[in-house]
Amino acid sequence: MAEHGPTPTARQAPAVALRDVTKVYPGGVRALDGVSVTVERGAFVAIMGPSGSGKSTLMHCAAGLDTPTGGSVSVDGVAIDGLNETRRTELRRERVGFVFQSYNLVPSLSVADNITLPLRLAGRAPDHDWVRLLVERVGLGGRLGHRPAELSGGQQQRAAIARALVTRPAVVFGDEPTGALDLKTAREVLALLRDLVSGLGQTVVMVTHDPAAAARADQVLVMADGRLRETLHRPTATELAHRITTLESE
Repeated sequence: MAEHGPTPTARQAPAVALRDVTKVYPGGVRALDGVSVTVERGAFVAIMGPSGSGKSTLMHCAAGLDTPTGGSVSVDGVAIDGLNETRRTELRRERVGFVFQSYNLVPSLSVADNITLPLRLAGRAPDHDWVRLLVERVGLGGRLGHRPAELSGGQQQRAAIARALVTRPAVVFGDEPTGALDLKTAREVLALLRDLVSGLGQTVVMVTHDPAAAARADQVLVMADGRLRETLHRPTATELAHRITTLESE
């Protein structure tokens, strides 16, 4: 049986580390202002904040989707801020998984082919034991031959989660992964993410506006005005809702 969980590369390094990261857009808009964050392996971290707080920009810089104006970013022990675009693409493909609000599945491909697509793009053969385990974990064993349009929203997001995990990434980033789901399905998907962290040791970083979703995480990074205001450990949804409301009124 193949080893379960993320690849063992640079096990001693944090999954993600940002040091004094700034991001200034044209016109002088400062989206991030000296943010430092360390995400340890096997952690489930949520990022919250009012609209315009910088939470999405923080995730994009951490994932190598955007380039900081200043500071440093490393993923799986690899400094990415100095890489050219080709190497950044390779690193994202090999060490980072993504789960989006809109699923981003390929409509013409089956569930099975959607799940293994990152491996084919990387020219790698699927590890069938690992794929089988993922399919079991996300509960899609009877849906592998279906097209995305034949699945419910929750099933599509489960397929997207399996796809994000198939390369054994160091970290999975979720951008409002439950934003398009009804309350019951959102809870099921969050329970699945929680299980992946607890059962497989996967590292998950999730941007969300939903206090109930963020409360599933081990840590919640609270952003405001491009700065990390505080890090909360296992807060309740009520505590988070109150904190965000306070920030919005400042």
